[in-house]
Amino acid sequence: MPTLNNQRGRVRTIDDRTRPSQPGPARLESLVDPGTFREFGSQARHRVNSFGMAAKRPKGDGVITGSARIDGRPVGVFEQDPRALGGSLGEVHAAKIAAVLDHATRVRVPVVGLLDSGGARIQEGVAALDGYGEIFRRNVMLSGRVPQLSVVLGACAGGAVYSPALTDIVIMRRTGAHMFVTGPKVVRAVTFEDVTLSDLGGAGIHSTASGVAHLVAEDTDDAVDMARSVLSYLPSSCWDDPPVAPPADPEHLPTIPGDHRTAYDVRGVVHGVMDAGSFLELQEAFAANIVIGFARVEGRPVGVVANQPRILAGCLDIAASEKGARFVRLCDAFGLPLVALVDVPGFLPGLGQEAGGIIRKGAKLLYAFAEASVPRVTVVLRKAFGGAYIVMNSKSLGADAVYSWPGAELAVMGAEGAVDVIFRRDLEKDPSRRGELLARYRAEAMAPNLPAERLSVDEVIAPDDTRATIAATLDSLERKAIPRFRHDNLPQ
Repeated sequence: MPTLNNQRGRVRTIDDRTRPSQPGPARLESLVDPGTFREFGSQARHRVNSFGMAAKRPKGDGVITGSARIDGRPVGVFEQDPRALGGSLGEVHAAKIAAVLDHATRVRVPVVGLLDSGGARIQEGVAALDGYGEIFRRNVMLSGRVPQLSVVLGACAGGAVYSPALTDIVIMRRTGAHMFVTGPKVVRAVTFEDVTLSDLGGAGIHSTASGVAHLVAEDTDDAVDMARSVLSYLPSSCWDDPPVAPPADPEHLPTIPGDHRTAYDVRGVVHGVMDAGSFLELQEAFAANIVIGFARVEGRPVGVVANQPRILAGCLDIAASEKGARFVRLCDAFGLPLVALVDVPGFLPGLGQEAGGIIRKGAKLLYAFAEASVPRVTVVLRKAFGGAYIVMNSKSLGADAVYSWPGAELAVMGAEGAVDVIFRRDLEKDPSRRGELLARYRAEAMAPNLPAERLSVDEVIAPDDTRATIAATLDSLERKAIPRFRHDNLPQ
């Protein structure tokens, strides 16, 4: 496997010989390794003469494109320059971005785009729209083949939003970055809603409500650092091994409450199992009842999917299912083993969930795990009930190894609900027998030894052995993770 060669530094400059005569904001400088950027298309200009455009023909056409290295690894990069025609996308602007994507196709390298554009160049009419189509088509063709990252640093409106949506990771700056299909003026005219840029498409709404943004950065430097960090977990392409890093001991593993109804933060378990400082959580504030992110086990990158008992008791719902499904497919596409930490009482009940399509949307997570061909390890921490037990990378769904902590329960439903169904008539006659019947059901149907006896669980392990067990299991499955093209990373 390749190793990380960290060449990060706060001061980076693009060689003046490659800088266009009308320079962009130089945000690429903080993204790439010093002296590695090589630009192409610096002399490109649009060919439009109508609407006074003949007098506005900046070199580069509002976008800087080229190749570079990040932590020593080759990448394709582009940066939109809002100071040149507002960073608007026209035919030549689009052709330059398409050329970066074509370059990534040929040499199998990641692509990072820094987005800050006023949208389609109206003066160019349908040619600008066709330009978006050319980019979208290439985003789709590269999906699942090379990592694609979008860093939104300013405006991203109209058709422009669909390119980031097709990429693997979207990073937004907390202030000044906006993504929306239609702007506030149009919304006000059509729906009479008075909304601000931030309310309509800022990082706040896209990190909490829409789920579009995977990471939110405090400023531009933070955003490009996040992009570099994401790339440190991913291979250059699906045909390469993920990069490894020096191993690190985990943090302290907390003791979780024995009472199923007592909440705790599953991220403490993640930190206690993974290499210290290695967990990069994605979509933290969106569908927070499931936790996803990249981490490392003894230096090896993995994808973590964990139920979060602090939110909705860890139930799976529509948003959590879609969030988890795309992440599982992302990890599978790029060869990252999957580690599932399970503590799930079931799917969230209710009219809203059923009407919203929990059946077909919950099936997305089921499908993603069942389809995944990378090494897959599951640890049941406390409980796994109902259909959610199956969906969360169960043995029957094809997990390579399933472990449980002592006392963990696997069943069709919790004891309280099961007793109401099985012993309904007995309870109607004598409600005082409820405690007795609960104890009977737990003993006969939920005894912790039953899943291991039936091989639904491979082994019951002590919590303190979890990290070593996961690491040893992944070592034994190393030959399963052969780099190859598996599938695309279809937006959920």
